[in-house]
Amino acid sequence: MRAARLIKMVLLLQSRPSMTAGELARELEVSERTVARDVLSLSEAGVPVYADRGRAGGYRLIGGYRTRLTGLGRSEAEALFLSGVPSALREMGLADAASAARLKVSAALLPELRGAAAGAAQRFHLDAPAWYQEPETPALLPAVADAVWDDRRIRVRYRRKDAEVQRELEPYGLVLKAGVWYVAARVEGSFRVYRVDRFAAVEAVGANGAEQAERGDGPGGERFVRDEEFDLPAFWAERAAEFARSILREEVVLRLSASGVRRLPYVTGRAAAREAIAEAEAAGGPGADGWLTVTLAVESEEVAYAQLLALGPEGEVLSPPGLRERFVTAARRSAALYG
Repeated sequence: MRAARLIKMVLLLQSRPSMTAGELARELEVSERTVARDVLSLSEAGVPVYADRGRAGGYRLIGGYRTRLTGLGRSEAEALFLSGVPSALREMGLADAASAARLKVSAALLPELRGAAAGAAQRFHLDAPAWYQEPETPALLPAVADAVWDDRRIRVRYRRKDAEVQRELEPYGLVLKAGVWYVAARVEGSFRVYRVDRFAAVEAVGANGAEQAERGDGPGGERFVRDEEFDLPAFWAERAAEFARSILREEVVLRLSASGVRRLPYVTGRAAAREAIAEAEAAGGPGADGWLTVTLAVESEEVAYAQLLALGPEGEVLSPPGLRERFVTAARRSAALYG
């Protein structure tokens, strides 16, 4: 642990002109007293760390010293490709690996290029969760991520409705969608998708799995052979499209004003709304009154009611009768409230 901290300190000092004791303490998550002791240890080991005294003082490397400890390990290299998604790295337990990788890359760059990483971070940030949500990190996500990175079989207990089922998975990849983590896994020869927050337990498959994990050799357990033709982005795009189509089991007929046509894709499923509008326009377009009648695929009457209320007077539900009656009742209640 201390050796890793000393290496990180050297890389930090190599990547910047100088750093104060407070800055080093924050980066290394130790006290300033520990920083002073570590600097002394580095000096005794022959690393030329110089301390500038005074209010504006700090620590710096002298004599053009450069360490050769800049080679990336496998986990650091993998984490580096995810460095633009800091929240995801933290949730998967890869924040330290990504930090070490960035430091090594920065230390290997020419001095005039070392600000590139900070410049990029100030110009691009990915905030994955949707608005008005407080996403919770699944407790078992790091264990699943370890298995994904190391191609290890896992046995999981999965909550499905009111029951738990047990499955043995070959976890191929993780997907973060609108703040929710999913794992794409091969199960009995076919690929499926599971929500990680519904896992009640995760353990390595194989008698030696627990022993390996305890020794720190990774998640342990049996490895599986990956299908090299598996394409995670393409697989997810296909499954996401299938899911979006599968939940649209009912239809609603409604009339839309010009404003309602513009707003419909923003209050309900965008693809379904655009398809409904395109079909209606191809079939004849708006009527003499300028309103367009569309047939919209929806998940259920309950969902359609919640979504289409946002159209207000810019949309009129024609069928099914039960849904139209709910809107009639809502309109009467609104009229009573507003006089």
